Amino acid sequence: MTFSLLAHDHETGTYGGAAATGSLCVGGWVLRGGLDSGLSASQGTAPSTFWGEDVLRAMRDGFTAEQAVAEITGADPGRGHRQLSALDLAGQSAGFTGDASVPHASHIAEPGLVVAGNMLGGERVLPALRQGYLDATGGMAERLLAALRAADADASDRRGLQSAALLVLNPEAPPLTLRIDYAEAPLDALEALLARATGAPYADWLDVVPVAVDRTRAPEKAPDV
Repeated sequence: MTFSLLAHDHETGTYGGAAATGSLCVGGWVLRGGLDSGLSASQGTAPSTFWGEDVLRAMRDGFTAEQAVAEITGADPGRGHRQLSALDLAGQSAGFTGDASVPHASHIAEPGLVVAGNMLGGERVLPALRQGYLDATGGMAERLLAALRAADADASDRRGLQSAALLVLNPEAPPLTLRIDYAEAPLDALEALLARATGAPYADWLDVVPVAVDRTRAPEKAPDV
């Protein structure tokens, strides 16, 4: 049904999340994040958007990713039908896969990286997703897209894909939130949108908007009209 990845690049301080699914609107359902909390991915056959928000709130309050995931999942009697991934501000990760998840379903959590999926076309999808990110070059968004393509090339969601999304957070840049809510080839559409969002003229404007390290940033003079 869905596969997702959360990652932290220690060298650049960038956090990134990506997801794709055989249903609609994966970005709105799955990915959440904030520079004051970390990242989350909440998915499953009965996904809880509350899980995604609640685990971020717990990490914002000082819980580690592992503690936050245990706290949120343990309190929900419907947890067997859900998955949750979390990545905290220290780069620690954690995941949960409910025992009623549709196979193939699992997660892999390690420092700076967590991948998860359910209703997958095979057991190799998550290792391919993980390795696709680790082997990729370029910025966080490009590496996330490469990971999604690697997973899609190795069995993918067993129904095919209909939607895909990226989320990239860095204190020195505006958030990058890209969503393809429906497309016959959502990874191609996501790649095309990424090219537009990181190229002129749109990207030129991003150099003057407020960011976490400068919340009052603005142009030095009014733009020509």
